[in-house]
Amino acid sequence: MLAASSHIGNVKGYTLNNAGELIHFSNMVFDAGKVVAIGAEELRQKYPNATFIDGENKVLLPGLIDAHGHVMGLGETLLQVDLRESKSALDAAKMVQAYAKTQQDLPWVTGRGWNQVLWPGKAYPTASLLDEYVNNKPVMLSRVDGHASWVNTKALEIAGITKDTLDPPGGKIVRDEQGNPTGVLIDNAESLMLKHLPKISEATLTAQLNAAGEHLLSEGITSVHDAGIGKVVYNYYKKRVAEDSLPVRIYPMIAATSADLRQLLETGHVQDQYDWLSIRSVKAYGDGALGSRGAALLQPYSDAQDNTGLLVTREQDLKPLFDLVLGKGFQLNFHAIGDRANRLALDQFADSFERMGGKSLRNRVEHAQVVNVDDIPRFKALNIIPAMQPTHATSDMNMAKDRVGTARLKGAYAWQTFLEQGSPVAFGSDFPVELSNPFFGLHAAVTRQDRNNSPDSGWIPSEAVTLKQAFRGFTLDAAYAAHQEKILGGLTQGKWADFILIDQDIFTTSPQNIWKTQVLETWIAGEKRYTKTP
Repeated sequence: MLAASSHIGNVKGYTLNNAGELIHFSNMVFDAGKVVAIGAEELRQKYPNATFIDGENKVLLPGLIDAHGHVMGLGETLLQVDLRESKSALDAAKMVQAYAKTQQDLPWVTGRGWNQVLWPGKAYPTASLLDEYVNNKPVMLSRVDGHASWVNTKALEIAGITKDTLDPPGGKIVRDEQGNPTGVLIDNAESLMLKHLPKISEATLTAQLNAAGEHLLSEGITSVHDAGIGKVVYNYYKKRVAEDSLPVRIYPMIAATSADLRQLLETGHVQDQYDWLSIRSVKAYGDGALGSRGAALLQPYSDAQDNTGLLVTREQDLKPLFDLVLGKGFQLNFHAIGDRANRLALDQFADSFERMGGKSLRNRVEHAQVVNVDDIPRFKALNIIPAMQPTHATSDMNMAKDRVGTARLKGAYAWQTFLEQGSPVAFGSDFPVELSNPFFGLHAAVTRQDRNNSPDSGWIPSEAVTLKQAFRGFTLDAAYAAHQEKILGGLTQGKWADFILIDQDIFTTSPQNIWKTQVLETWIAGEKRYTKTP
């Protein structure tokens, strides 16, 4: 159902036009869910019959777009034990115990958010420690980046993981000196455990999507690029859009690991008439994460000379995968964090374009986190969009130099370098790996600091971006990366009236204060979807 003609006035409005110019306005008229006009007071006389809404001099922005998140992962995290604030492995284990006591009916205890890099000693946690606090049911706890899991002995027993279990391709079972599994599974080794988790019911999907949607709306996010879904979620999203009940706009990427990939590609693009759901892309997986030393590097890790990371998809499997996806006319979005994974992706894009075409599909590299400086210009030459997450830099700065050394940091988290060569950079958060709040991302992009204003001048400050550039990354360029710049990413005539009201002017406040922004209202297609409670 679409809203009637409305006029919101008395606002401090900001938007980008399609040329990327920042426009100020004080009034906006929208009808049938779309923007009719923006301008000054004269709109009141021009549209006298529109219902007037007093914006009370609040700041109005387009709804923000997160170009890389995990919607159901966020919902799951909101409904399970969150270990993000744990101060040690012992602290995390006690948090799991407290959660388990409140969830007696759960067959498994699951959680997410631990990060050994932030703990004393920085060592991986162990099953034996977890056993001291929960040993009567299996426990599986995902690392903050989603590329490793910490499990207890009960879970290892259920999965049949022993000293004799081989590491799967693209995965690693962390072991002690005797070769026994210690309780940490990295990347593809997680699959040994995941298949034993209870099947997800539709009731669970509903709870997860509703929780995620409510959370995202409260943070001013009106559209999300969902980075990797299988057939179950694919069908569930189609069901929800048919019911007109999606909480936010979703641009899902079909997971290349799905057994149903070919069938879903054969189905073709999915697009509803009101632009709530658009499925025309595939998420492929190159390597792991930097924190767990799973990112694939051209040279060994600076702090682990016997390790060059992991390829989650075998090199020989890239060509048939790229050819299949591009040949079906789907955008291919490739997860690449290390410089080797990024180079392999660029090489395969170049090869497949020559034979299959597909260069115009706005293909992407998700993360583009540590890129060899010689490869950065190739993104522009191949029309590859780097989809990057500003808070990754401020989260990783405490370990990135340890992992890759100073020289390789020249091509790491290189937002400004990409922008200067003319590459559109689509910004997101990678929630729930990072917190989903887009104002945290805007702040990190501009300051290269954490929310304690550290380091003083920013980490690798030459790669900081202007607020206008960061704003574009969360609006116009994010929309462009989803083939949606004509309908989303701004508040110019003909675009959907997706907008937010916030409590401070991010364009005039100190950059260090951007992250403190509170969302007061969130509107999608001219309908209010969220109001902050006093």
